[in-house]
Amino acid sequence: MNIETFSHKSVLLRECINGLNIKPDGIYIDATVGGAGHACEIAKQLRGGKLFAFDKDPDAVEVAKDRLSGYSARVINENFKEMEFELKSRGIFAVDGVLIDLGVSSYQLDNEKRGFSYLHEGVLDMRMSKQGKTAADIVNTYTQKELMDILKTYGEERFAYKIALNIVKKRTQKPIETTTELADIIKSSIPAKFKRDKNPCKRSFQAIRIAVNCELDDLESGLNAAFNMLNLGGRLVIISFHSLEDRIVKHKYLSFAKGCICPVGSPICVCGNKPKARLINKKPIEPTEEEKKCNPRCKSAKLRILEKL
Repeated sequence: MNIETFSHKSVLLRECINGLNIKPDGIYIDATVGGAGHACEIAKQLRGGKLFAFDKDPDAVEVAKDRLSGYSARVINENFKEMEFELKSRGIFAVDGVLIDLGVSSYQLDNEKRGFSYLHEGVLDMRMSKQGKTAADIVNTYTQKELMDILKTYGEERFAYKIALNIVKKRTQKPIETTTELADIIKSSIPAKFKRDKNPCKRSFQAIRIAVNCELDDLESGLNAAFNMLNLGGRLVIISFHSLEDRIVKHKYLSFAKGCICPVGSPICVCGNKPKARLINKKPIEPTEEEKKCNPRCKSAKLRILEKL
């Protein structure tokens, strides 16, 4: 892989850096380092501090190691849900901030060999880690009901039944092996009037990608690991790109910030539950119109910031 070709525009960069409230001597985690855009900005502000950067994509790890060389940073090729175990095994038991950018990188989307995009023909892969089952494995072996459930649950696709039915029919003729083969099946399954506003493949490709990478399960585990690692006053900064991710982050943040959990109407509090965190922004921060024009892929981004009490 040519490191120079790994490009990715960092979304909400300044807002993320401000949200972390970086201390020069602090310890920070970039849990999804990608092209290292956010990570480099964090590392530049450290004087005596340390940055630990995670990514399960070996291509991203190679790039991040190159771009973070010369900084006080360590890059780890691991899923961010393992951050607590990985850092404690290295003698790090608490950190001052964690950044999680949940987006798929432009490199992953634009590299047809990775099989993420419905706009480029490539092998139907979609694995961020380059390990485990591929999108082709799911498309060619899961039952019609399993495929329909994935499309409905992870893509909120209203035509999930028809798409799943047509996938199963098509694969009886030959295995579905490329992104364009899958895209054609999806397009043929959706009525013309619902194809006008956006590419009809978007929801289905998102759903299959989430299933391949166990993204929502990993997010739940990663949120708990990140919060456990935070020092008091530490910040958890998360960028999400679709409603399923944002819903999980929002509800987890609210659970951390919740105080009394006694039944409504109780005359006094007997639970003793105290808030473990406070919301820095109650409403998500979104990209400016200028950023959206420069980087259309950031349009759906939402940034939420939490501080541990």
